[in-house]
Amino acid sequence: MSNIVKFFAAPDDTSAASALRTGPGRAFESLSFGNFDPDEAVVEWECLLTGGSFEELADAGEPRIVADQDGDGCVIFALSPRLSAALADTGHSGSRDIAASWVALRAEDGEVIGAEIADAIVGDLAALARRARRRGHGVYCWVA
Repeated sequence: MSNIVKFFAAPDDTSAASALRTGPGRAFESLSFGNFDPDEAVVEWECLLTGGSFEELADAGEPRIVADQDGDGCVIFALSPRLSAALADTGHSGSRDIAASWVALRAEDGEVIGAEIADAIVGDLAALARRARRRGHGVYCWVA
């Protein structure tokens, strides 16, 4: 799997969708990662943080697609308000616990994610969610 993954904060779906072709760039505060399945990850994180089930979230259409291109595969999806709030409320030790649980969950499916990388992804995303909430913004993900 080779993905470019950028989580970013934007004021609304329309603003977020404007990043479809080139990514969030300098227009939005963003975090860059790669080589994991972010749409599956956000569902797993929401299940771990809020106790929901994968099936419930999939049936609810989570994560919600904001913009996509059929030709080159770029997509932008929104993190659910529930996940954004749960991440924003997660402290450092809580984000480390979620990261460890996520590593274990992925290992069950044969995917190896390093603990330090998982800590950085979840911890940095939680910090981004806190900053986005203070500004009244949502959290989005651009994948190429």
